[in-house]
Amino acid sequence: MTAPTPGAIAHDDHGHDVSKFQIYVQIAMLLAVITGIEIIAVYIPFPRWIIVTTLAVLSAVKFMFVIFYFMHLRWDKPFCTILFFIGLVLAGGTAWALLLLFGAEASLPLVQ
Repeated sequence: MTAPTPGAIAHDDHGHDVSKFQIYVQIAMLLAVITGIEIIAVYIPFPRWIIVTTLAVLSAVKFMFVIFYFMHLRWDKPFCTILFFIGLVLAGGTAWALLLLFGAEASLPLVQ
């Protein structure tokens, strides 16, 4: 059995290695396609709940791609990712509480 030459090893490794730049470009193109789908979905005559649900799901998918790749959470320590999501849950809960607190019912005049 003969040992492989160093050039053959480097060539095999290079074939499976995709640079981060290529990944970023592919994700950017995917995000552009999802944004196009969101724009088109607004003009399709479906019930409002279907459109809102579709837009929320597509926005969540885009959000995950952005935070994991462009904010480098994929390659970060798990502790940093956990801290990010704790902050996200706290911010979402605060926004939800403020929407309930200052919602339409709270702004109606009191009936005497």
